[in-house]
Amino acid sequence: MERGRTARVIRRSAATALWLLQRLLFVVVVLLVGWVAYEVLVVPVVDDDDQIAGFLALWLVLAYVLLPRLQRILAKIYVPDYFVGRTRTSEGLLGDPVNLAVMGSTSELTEAMLAAGWTRADDLTWRTGLRLATCAVLRRPYPAAPVSPLFVFRRKQDLAFEQAIGDKVSRRHHVRLWRCPDGWFMPGGLRVEWIAAGTYDRSVGLSLFTLQVTHKIGEDIDLERDHILATLDDSAVPHSVHWVQDYFSGYRARNGGGDAISTDGNLPVIHLERP
Repeated sequence: MERGRTARVIRRSAATALWLLQRLLFVVVVLLVGWVAYEVLVVPVVDDDDQIAGFLALWLVLAYVLLPRLQRILAKIYVPDYFVGRTRTSEGLLGDPVNLAVMGSTSELTEAMLAAGWTRADDLTWRTGLRLATCAVLRRPYPAAPVSPLFVFRRKQDLAFEQAIGDKVSRRHHVRLWRCPDGWFMPGGLRVEWIAAGTYDRSVGLSLFTLQVTHKIGEDIDLERDHILATLDDSAVPHSVHWVQDYFSGYRARNGGGDAISTDGNLPVIHLERP
């Protein structure tokens, strides 16, 4: 008995020491990278006439290297690694709320959304990302513009649909959907086949937490939830909707980009019916 207790104490002490060593190494790496960034990027900005290029390089390092890495480390420490009704960003931050659920097959869901006037979003690749950036700068339409990845069940969305507004890619309705694992139940024992996060992109800006270029969403996500339901109601898609009242407590918070969000906590479950 005493040997077993001693072994557990040793294992816990070793795990604690390893954790502290990892944190120490991370701090050292951050300090070294910060020092290099200062010497290479900040000093030339101060001493050189080409300040714009220096600030641009510094922003790129901060937004796409240092800050995302820091957020990933912090998210592993304090963000729950289980379903809490929120998606997660690539950095592990809490993303957009889950505000819809669906019962239906992949083909039924795809056909229903297309019939309701939605467009399947392109997958995000270097090519589609470059096209999106070009269209944003030149103010050209891109009806199937890709959406950034958000994660549930430790994987990015399985499907994404959108509705463009005018010729600007900065404004659009869009919804991401994840296929639920077999045997998985939502809190309270609710069984659904898909969960979804629908939001409205109102503009393009910088993330509050990483400084990366991203879409900024409308605060009242219930409006987008209701818009998705309205498009189905206005179509010939056979379906019914069951509302789970107060599924989540109504709240105000921020998503992974720092945008304010609010919801009443009610969850509609869309049942797609075969014609």
